Amino acid sequence: MTTTKITLSQLEQYLSRAAWILKGPVDASDFKIYIFPLLFFKRLSDVFDEEYQQAFEESEGDTEYALLPEFHRFNIPEGCHWNDVRETTTNVGIAIEKALRGIEQANQEHLYGIFGDAQWSNKNKLSDRLLTDLIEHFSQYSLSNSMVDPDILGQAYEYLIKHFADLTNKKAGEFYTPRSVVHLLGLILDPHEGESIYDPACGTGGMLLECVDNLKHNKEDYRTLKLFGQEKNLTSSSIARMNMFLHGIEDFQISRGDTLRNPAFFEADGLKTFDCVIANPPFSLKDWGADLWINDPYGRNIAGVPPQGNGDMAWVQHMIKSMNATGRMTVVLPHGALFRKGAEGRIREELLKQDLLEAVIGIGPNIFYGTQLAACVMVFKQQKEVQKKNKVVFIDAANQVRVGRAQNYLEPEHVNQIFDWYNDYEDVENHVKVVATKDIKENDFNLNIPLYVEKIIEDNLPSVEEALVDLKAAWEDSLIAEEKFKTILKTFI
Repeated sequence: MTTTKITLSQLEQYLSRAAWILKGPVDASDFKIYIFPLLFFKRLSDVFDEEYQQAFEESEGDTEYALLPEFHRFNIPEGCHWNDVRETTTNVGIAIEKALRGIEQANQEHLYGIFGDAQWSNKNKLSDRLLTDLIEHFSQYSLSNSMVDPDILGQAYEYLIKHFADLTNKKAGEFYTPRSVVHLLGLILDPHEGESIYDPACGTGGMLLECVDNLKHNKEDYRTLKLFGQEKNLTSSSIARMNMFLHGIEDFQISRGDTLRNPAFFEADGLKTFDCVIANPPFSLKDWGADLWINDPYGRNIAGVPPQGNGDMAWVQHMIKSMNATGRMTVVLPHGALFRKGAEGRIREELLKQDLLEAVIGIGPNIFYGTQLAACVMVFKQQKEVQKKNKVVFIDAANQVRVGRAQNYLEPEHVNQIFDWYNDYEDVENHVKVVATKDIKENDFNLNIPLYVEKIIEDNLPSVEEALVDLKAAWEDSLIAEEKFKTILKTFI
């Protein structure tokens, strides 16, 4: 095991190699359910050892003292340490299962169910030899606090999430939003010290961690943030919790469950509300629970009941209902949410009448994993600034991308340009238009961006007068050329 601090590139290679060990018997889409728990298990064991060693030295060799719970962030029960598994050579999967369940049970308040439900003891998929190789691979480095900074470990974790998104492109969009899009939403949301932040479709926690990074960048104390997330997918919700711990975040609540059917966070008088709400919910969800919303017990149908076959506006209304009196929110949606008619049209009309919508931003196509759809960002605020009341700013940022062979990319300069347009809140030819609500009403509350941001096509064609002058000059040139040709021709005759 190395004794020098680990770099980010070393960690990234280390994690990629773990995926390669699994390749073959395990489908790429399942890598994450094995690698993330092992990484977290190793981290917990190494931090426990470091805490033990410090207490052991302080007590001048008192073993019982060093094992006292007050010296440990998490408890590792006897027989459930990484080294216990490493010393196992037969039925390794059963040993892993025993250790993970033991740690969960010993730390129920924080770690219950965090390791997911992977079938470690399935020898058809995971032979003892493969698991031994994987355990030995992870044993190369110590992941204790002195050996790896939480920031670096967290960044490596983000890298691994993206790496799996690349490997399993077909369904990755459901748990990975490109970091650049997340960054744009964080900039617009602009969270600050002491605020509460909520993501109702939190995936692996990237949006919440972006808000943490925003405070770090602004030299504010990110530890004062209160983070809340809900996620339906078991693996993703487990990864989100591990992700928080690996980033050194402690004040968070990540709940597993179906947000639209069974929201997780409450106060005495109904749904819990937050300063900041941020999400990239599943696009155009079909079976989202429309039957429950007709008489929604949480009062979320503030603007109407969305159509049975499309949950986009259910997410929007849930998020609005989750904003506190001064709350603000950013949400990523498919463009169809801007212009589809029927129930969605009536919901848009009501939300505009309530003057909650501040901005509509169209971003370029083929940026998201697993879909070539162009998406949009909608910004809502409970209390819009005076100069923005009864207005919506439309931003067409479709050309703010770097075009790639298989996918397009939102680069930092594109994110900064879009954010500047949003902040400046003034018309920019071909890109930005500030529109009064009454003008949107004239378009039947259709929010389709091209209705408001007109593209002025420069044809660069000359005027009729300029064309005639050019034609006359060309005609005279042709006559001179003809005379020259005749003169040369005579010399050969």
